[in-house]
Amino acid sequence: MEPVDTHRPAGTRATTASMFTPLSQQVREAKLLARNKGFYLGLLGVLTGATIALVVGSFLLGPSWYQLLLAAALGVLLTQFAFVSHEASHHQVFQPGKANDRLGRVLANGVVGVSHSWWVSKHNRHHANPNQLGRDPDIDFDTISFTEADAAGKSGFMGALTRRQGWLFFPLLLLEGLNLHVVSVRTLIASPRSRARTWELVTIAARLGLYLGLIFWLLPVGIAAAFVGVQLAVFGVYMGASFAPNHKGMAIIPADSKLDFLSKQVLTSRNVRGGWFMTQLMGGLNYQVEHHLFPNMPRPQLAKAQVLVRAHCAKHELPYTELGLFRSYGVVIRYLNQVGLSARDPFDCPTHRKLGGW
Repeated sequence: MEPVDTHRPAGTRATTASMFTPLSQQVREAKLLARNKGFYLGLLGVLTGATIALVVGSFLLGPSWYQLLLAAALGVLLTQFAFVSHEASHHQVFQPGKANDRLGRVLANGVVGVSHSWWVSKHNRHHANPNQLGRDPDIDFDTISFTEADAAGKSGFMGALTRRQGWLFFPLLLLEGLNLHVVSVRTLIASPRSRARTWELVTIAARLGLYLGLIFWLLPVGIAAAFVGVQLAVFGVYMGASFAPNHKGMAIIPADSKLDFLSKQVLTSRNVRGGWFMTQLMGGLNYQVEHHLFPNMPRPQLAKAQVLVRAHCAKHELPYTELGLFRSYGVVIRYLNQVGLSARDPFDCPTHRKLGGW
């Protein structure tokens, strides 16, 4: 995707800057920002009950390779807990206050095993400047190149991987669960000492020790190792597959651009069709446009907000993107492959081209 042209005539700046205000007023008048504590408490109850049932089932099943099915189910449950942690971090669960932060920390550090402070810092920067070069950490190079400039600097093994990165994207997500754990802990260790940092490290270590201790106590070493591997793989693929359709392949904003809030959020975000089922499957991330415009809006209200947002975008002739899940994956794969073609081929040299190759 080429960088979007964000330069508007000077006379339109006041108009574009105020485009979001009427929409915001409509949303508030419809009470779509009212918290839905009952929904989240019910969801957490279901997830907690399912996790307890899984643990009991694992004890009853004993040393069997069928445990890997339970490992996959645990990967799904942990991703669902991560979704709620994400929503708590946006203050979607309770009224603004410390209760959201406490819930987010407990779920991220103590249940999922990923640093809450690292995630919040990274995610807030993403929300402030989605798909903006040099400002959105989600398009910084990390194995995958999201811009042609990053891809152009890759050669050798990384160049070969980058040229095929679209096709390799989903296989690479098998390692994303492990990567999330490692990067968050590594960032915590490198952070300045503080009580909050110590609390996070202790909580993550205790959670990891309890989890691994229980698995390797209950199961033979081979099955236990496979259990952990399957759980991390499912967690990584589920997380990556839920976040990937949101922005990959959408407009890239130049680093020096000054774009109004509404345009910046809408032009860089993609929704995924699928109704109620998709909303629960993706933790509300399927309404990415609405989530970016109103990050503290509870999950059950996003579908109602979409009606207002889509009409408002149509009124202002602002492109509103929504695709089916698999079609959005196709866009992501094509985009990454297109970017990957910028990677250097070690055999692409004048002599090689003159001789016609070997």
